[in-house]
Amino acid sequence: MERLVYIATFAAALGSGVVAGVFFAFSTFVMGALGRLPQAAGISAMQSINIVVINPVFLSVFIGTAIVSVALTIAALIGWAPPRSLYLVAGGVLYFAGCFLVTMLCNVPLNDALAAVAPDSAEGAKMWARYLTEWTNWNSVRTAASLAASAFFILALG
Repeated sequence: MERLVYIATFAAALGSGVVAGVFFAFSTFVMGALGRLPQAAGISAMQSINIVVINPVFLSVFIGTAIVSVALTIAALIGWAPPRSLYLVAGGVLYFAGCFLVTMLCNVPLNDALAAVAPDSAEGAKMWARYLTEWTNWNSVRTAASLAASAFFILALG
């Protein structure tokens, strides 16, 4: 069991680090670049990204890390051994709540709203202005949470 927890912790550290990197890129330059494009081009590009991101490779890492995070949190609570258990719970909660749930409750609804507008419409322009700010703000929360989760999982390995 100890070996399994170690392997799962290693996988969670890698997964949350990879996800943090993806989100970091969007918050620090991708959204800025899309915001510089003409409205219709920016909206169309983001609509395309939101379709293409739903692929087995990304989803395996994103959802797989959420599942492993929950499992590690449960394992840590059952076999409490400080400080490792504290690190596992912190990493698990940060990734699941700050990354996975924020995605489902904040970013995905914004993506769905953006998908429903015509890129060259007045409604699209209004949505795009809101989307650039709100989506990026929530994405920055996901970035920080998944990066912190990675750090806590790394601490749990030591």
